[in-house]
Amino acid sequence: MATENTSLMHSARKSLENKWGIAIGTFLIYTIIISIGSYAAIIITGPFALGLAFFSLNLSRNKEVKIEQIFDGFKRFTDGLIAYLLILLYVLLWTLLFIIPGIIKAFSYSMTFFIMVDEPNLSPQEAMAKSQEMMDGYKMKYFRLTLRFMGWSLLCMLTFGIGFLWLIPYMYVTNAKFYEDLKTDPLQEIGIEINH
Repeated sequence: MATENTSLMHSARKSLENKWGIAIGTFLIYTIIISIGSYAAIIITGPFALGLAFFSLNLSRNKEVKIEQIFDGFKRFTDGLIAYLLILLYVLLWTLLFIIPGIIKAFSYSMTFFIMVDEPNLSPQEAMAKSQEMMDGYKMKYFRLTLRFMGWSLLCMLTFGIGFLWLIPYMYVTNAKFYEDLKTDPLQEIGIEINH
């Protein structure tokens, strides 16, 4: 995985060119639905995460995107729900040990929904296991990518949250770029762990 995080972020911005409107609209609709249905959020977040992964990958791959793609995860409602609940449970259990192991686990499972989009034949548990394998040796690189967005998040707060309309799609598409770069890394196929 030779691609620098800054290059992945630049590539994400290129994918969002002329598509900011649909990206912002889609993520805004998602946020409103999750907020309104907060009592049912634990049930619908997983399928939505799957739909957002599908939408973000389409943006990343310069394919056709439609707002309704965020609902595609509901076609695999049970898989989306199981994946979300298992990730939540494992991250919570590791966090009870100490915060750092919880963060590491969250990074380990961060590619799960992208994998489920590309490999729908895998069970949620298999997708989680594959995400762990893919992220082996790349969690620090992913952590550094996450840090890059923390500064932007603070700036967005100064805009009374309005800046998040642009930042959240940017983050999701950058994560999709990270996944795609990770997936095409030849070292993944031969199982070599490299620290970045």
